[in-house]
Amino acid sequence: MTALIRGELIKTVSTRTLLGYAATGAALAIANVVIVTQASGDLVTVSDKQEAIAGLPIIVLLFGLVGAAGEYRHRTAAPAALAAGQHRALLLLARAGAYALTGLAIGALMVAVALVLGLSLLPAHPGPGLGAHDVALVAAGSLLAAALSAIMGVAVGALVRNQVAGVVGALILAFVVSPLIAVIDETAVEFTPFGAAFALAGDPQAGTLSWGGDALLLLAWTLPLLLAAVVTERHRDLA
Repeated sequence: MTALIRGELIKTVSTRTLLGYAATGAALAIANVVIVTQASGDLVTVSDKQEAIAGLPIIVLLFGLVGAAGEYRHRTAAPAALAAGQHRALLLLARAGAYALTGLAIGALMVAVALVLGLSLLPAHPGPGLGAHDVALVAAGSLLAAALSAIMGVAVGALVRNQVAGVVGALILAFVVSPLIAVIDETAVEFTPFGAAFALAGDPQAGTLSWGGDALLLLAWTLPLLLAAVVTERHRDLA
């Protein structure tokens, strides 16, 4: 299994996709900090200030989705399974592990950028400042959300096997369906996969669950999707 993860990791980091998503993630982290701190008025509460340095797990989810679905688009899934000489379910789990590690690296980059910029701009706002514990919760939550979102992206990519359909569907769910749910019931948003990921990464959302509750909820969304992808992978033609 370790060899499979190593092989998938080498394949993942050797593509320009990783650099593209890392650069995009860093740019969007900067944009998020600037917009929240400069265009949202005074940030007077701790949760408001945490939102300014919150992570963006949707970027890492799309990274995993595009990478996993690309295995089928570029017809590398079947050769990878043959070269591995292992059960294809193990190969998919190894792929998920590799993307979790690289997604964690992208998440760490976004966290670093957000903290460097955000912590220099937030003191200009009134109200209590962010303590070390507040910052640690956002940083740790952003990293955990990044790793789980990458795994979720791999699972969805393996299920849909179409990059365009997967990305469009994910964006619609995140930026159309979730806001509509919020209109109906604001507290329900946090119980969606995107809501749990964003809440864990520091966006206050409805604030219904604790940090640990959001982590468990995101895990509860991720594992069934990964299991479904593994089961589906075992019973379909990769050619």
